[in-house]
Amino acid sequence: MSDNIDRRSADPGTSADFGYRSIPREAKKPMVRAVFDRVAPQYDLMNDLMSLGIHRAWKRIFVAALGPRPQLSLLDLAGGTGDISFGWLRGGGGPAILSDINESMLGVGRERSLSAGLAADLGFVVADAERLPLPDRSVERVSIAFGLRNCTDKDAVLAEARRVLRPGGRFLCLEFSRVQVAALTPLYDAWSFRVLPRLGRMIAGDAASYQYLAESIRTFPDQDRLAGMLRGAGFARVGVRNLSGGIAAIHSGWRL
Repeated sequence: MSDNIDRRSADPGTSADFGYRSIPREAKKPMVRAVFDRVAPQYDLMNDLMSLGIHRAWKRIFVAALGPRPQLSLLDLAGGTGDISFGWLRGGGGPAILSDINESMLGVGRERSLSAGLAADLGFVVADAERLPLPDRSVERVSIAFGLRNCTDKDAVLAEARRVLRPGGRFLCLEFSRVQVAALTPLYDAWSFRVLPRLGRMIAGDAASYQYLAESIRTFPDQDRLAGMLRGAGFARVGVRNLSGGIAAIHSGWRL
């Protein structure tokens, strides 16, 4: 797909990526919010269709890596409809905070938590991950799953995650990444750019949002670059675990 990408050069100080488009930096948050307002009602169904259900296995691996224990608390950034928070609580983790900048997504998560009987140990916060309304050193775990690529200032998100972690706490990020198996690339590109927008149009009546989601994966930092960003934010013992040949990856770091 790289030969067909039309990207305008962006000044990182004034511009941001929105898929393959360069837009004014201040425009990204409302544009991303509009995407997730549109997809929220069908978000979980579309995740199953987009990943052929594999996202569920990735999330189980991710939650296990978080190491849920009753004495540990979790801040789930960009937690949307609640999969990671629910997995944490079901795995025996302590109190969790489900946060998201998008009220529509968080509303779906709140309804799901009530249906699952998990609301008692779960707080809900409408919050921008770049400016968290939490005190310093207040949680033992911070997670973000398939949300970092939609943030405008990713370095600010990482800095905030470290700020709210207690010493000895751990940050983990699950995100689409760079495919490491060359044979998978043509199939993955065809699925992303031909099939997903059509599924979005058929299931959610919205091809454009799923075109953006496919493009946002390609503009997101690869495994090495994101690991370097974690180190730059002050995290120690940074690790990377590829899933499904690098289609997704778990990045982790400790606040020591």
